Amino acid sequence: MKVIRLRPGRERSLRHRHPWVFDGAVASGRADAGETVRVESADGTFLAWGAFSPASRIRVRAWSFDEAERIDRGFFARCVASAVASRQALAIDSDGQRLVHAEADGLPALVVDRYGDTLVAQFGAAGVERWRETIADALLATTGCTRLYERSDAALRQLEGLDERTGWLRGDGDTAVTIREHGWRLTLDVARGHKTGYYLDQRDNRARFATLVRQFGAKRVLNCFSYTGGFTVAALAGGAHEVISVDSSGPALAHVADHVRLNGFVTAASRTVEADANRFLREALAAGERFDAIVLDPPKFAPTAASADRAARAYKDINRLALQLLAPGGLLLTFSCSGGIAPDLFHKIVAGAAMDAGVDAFILERLAAAPDHAATLFFPEGDYLKGLVLRRR
Repeated sequence: MKVIRLRPGRERSLRHRHPWVFDGAVASGRADAGETVRVESADGTFLAWGAFSPASRIRVRAWSFDEAERIDRGFFARCVASAVASRQALAIDSDGQRLVHAEADGLPALVVDRYGDTLVAQFGAAGVERWRETIADALLATTGCTRLYERSDAALRQLEGLDERTGWLRGDGDTAVTIREHGWRLTLDVARGHKTGYYLDQRDNRARFATLVRQFGAKRVLNCFSYTGGFTVAALAGGAHEVISVDSSGPALAHVADHVRLNGFVTAASRTVEADANRFLREALAAGERFDAIVLDPPKFAPTAASADRAARAYKDINRLALQLLAPGGLLLTFSCSGGIAPDLFHKIVAGAAMDAGVDAFILERLAAAPDHAATLFFPEGDYLKGLVLRRR
């Protein structure tokens, strides 16, 4: 077994069970891409078994902190089985679920989602790439599914020195699927949809929005960065009379209309606008528009902490405009999926937006990703999605 020796004093994160070793912490040792290595402190003490990645700044991603562990086919079968079993205990009201959430499930950079009888996997780093076939076998054996589509096309692979790859890894057939969520039906394409096909992390927040729309009697709703309209369906399910969905993607907006029809809502109650959301907000404010509820679910403005300052300005701008567009007593659901924006910073950004808007608001709730996207105590980076439910005074 090849050994990676750390510089003196650089073992603290591994001792605290954080699974990453950055290149600057490594004193000596090399291995092939994805090869399992023994990570030791400067004095030779065992710290972890991990996957070596020569092209990445994250030079080692830990598999296990147990010296007696063996990283073999059995290890991956156990990890996959444990991850799937933990989701079964959650009683999720959908057949669209996150089955493997990377580091949180002990399988760094591996994401696996289930859409009905179809699995979709993203292999994001050299370690899981090396064990790709073994992991695929374990997924099918554990779930009983026969179809597994690969969406290894995330930007993370470039940082690992890996080429993008998509296509059927097991089975074949149509890539368009329909899932059930909280009594609604939603369609997606695992080959072309965002992420692995859909935003499953917002599942419970969509259901919560439907309840809030009903509770506060919101009739006129604006859904910005709407994608294919999950929050639009939720608003209609909550009794909204008019929902405007804004997105820069025409094909995504075409699915909004499909989802409205598929779920039996009056199509006249839903209108789509293909536009930059920031520009739409400005034009709506100039036109004197007002809304009873607004959803802001923008893309990742800050993938890392280094881009937080620029992202903060973008978040502040759209939240300022949305707060001004709210009718008195209106609701704002605002989100950030940027890993570089911590929850306390997001709160401060939105508070600054309210100050600039001359608006005060109650914080009704704080929102996060659905529980099948769990973060762990030792890997806070997994806690990427944060949201606030605000009610304008």
